[in-house]
Amino acid sequence: MSLTAKILIAMASGIVVGLILNAVDLGFLNSLLVNGLFTMVGTIFMNALKMLVVPLVIFSLICGVAGIGDISALGRVGGKSLVLYIATTALAIMMAIGISLIIGPGSGFEMAGVEAGSVAGKEAPSAWNVIADIVPSNPIAAAANGQMLQIIFYVIVLAVAALMLGDISKPFLEACEFMNELMMKIVEIVMHFAPYGVFCLIAKVFAQEGLVVFLPVLGYVSSLVLALLLHCFVVLMIIFKVFTGLSPVTFLKKMWPTQVFAFSTASSSATIPVNYQGVTEKMGADPSVASFTIPFGATINMDGTAIMQGVATVFIANVYGVDLGVSGYLTVIGMAVLASIGTAGVPGVGMVMLTMVLSQVGLPLDGIAIILGVDRLMDMLRTAVNVTGDAMVTVLVAKTEGKLDLATFANPDAGAESEHGLDIDPETEKRLADAVHAAEHRPAE
Repeated sequence: MSLTAKILIAMASGIVVGLILNAVDLGFLNSLLVNGLFTMVGTIFMNALKMLVVPLVIFSLICGVAGIGDISALGRVGGKSLVLYIATTALAIMMAIGISLIIGPGSGFEMAGVEAGSVAGKEAPSAWNVIADIVPSNPIAAAANGQMLQIIFYVIVLAVAALMLGDISKPFLEACEFMNELMMKIVEIVMHFAPYGVFCLIAKVFAQEGLVVFLPVLGYVSSLVLALLLHCFVVLMIIFKVFTGLSPVTFLKKMWPTQVFAFSTASSSATIPVNYQGVTEKMGADPSVASFTIPFGATINMDGTAIMQGVATVFIANVYGVDLGVSGYLTVIGMAVLASIGTAGVPGVGMVMLTMVLSQVGLPLDGIAIILGVDRLMDMLRTAVNVTGDAMVTVLVAKTEGKLDLATFANPDAGAESEHGLDIDPETEKRLADAVHAAEHRPAE
């Protein structure tokens, strides 16, 4: 059975178990499972994923820059990625605001039962601060704190300097290639335990929230889900088709396992190893491109989160009877794009970004309390949209740079071995290695 099938079964089982625990009060047993076992296993799994992110980004990016070789080509890859990520985020929030204005979620909403004053605001960063913060004062501290933009900047400078040194850097680059392969092997090991982690994460969410939490904010949820689906399956796929000429259906089929994983973890950063593996092994994007665009996208490309901010802003404005007008919505668009650049791709970060947006347009932060109950489940869905945008831009940039293996992209079985990466026993693996070695050293006929 493929890893994707195992994760889907784990998700379905987690939903069923979670809903049962939410509906039936088992007293101490409920607390023992939800706050004890499920929380522990889910936290261990998420921590295991997060421990891979920084070293994987560092070594894969060094190898990627070395693989590109040409500094001007690196500039093109970076420039294209930045423009596409900002453009898709802006399109996402504009579409979300348009859909919400048509549907009108929040009109006539009753505020009863909402706890006021439960959300603290966060000051919006200026464009100058966002740009200045890209350069780390302490790269070790940036790595320790997971500041992805600062890590990416420092590693690019390091890799470019290594290229400029020429042959003297060869041992260093070879060591980085080994470390990159080593990190990918650790990814395979961690992913072997993914179904168990996913089950516990999903079961905990549904046990705590249930389905009743959706009823008071059904208009908000329906508007958000519609906007997310339209952006993922229509807007992004139109862009993909226009600029690559490739099949969006093939792309989505190969993207499905990564989307499932992103949905279950609700973390763009935790999905970096899986997304990187998918675009390189299944879609044929050259690692020199993917090693830059995937971690870069996980940091600044938050299409799903931008959509949530657009829908939530309209919803809260309607709840409080505030007319933001054209200038207000333009401010929301600008703030959402700016905030997405400097915010980490971790669960719940959308709420932090939303406080910035609401403060900027003068809406009460207490309105966030209305949608907090459903945010975890909506976070899972928008994360799947985020990583889809990262992969789409990666394949697009690789195609325009001539670094996309079209045969791999067209092959439906490409990368299938990564779905079963740990199923080959050591003896079989050794026999295969010996056969390959013997074939390589066979005299020419």
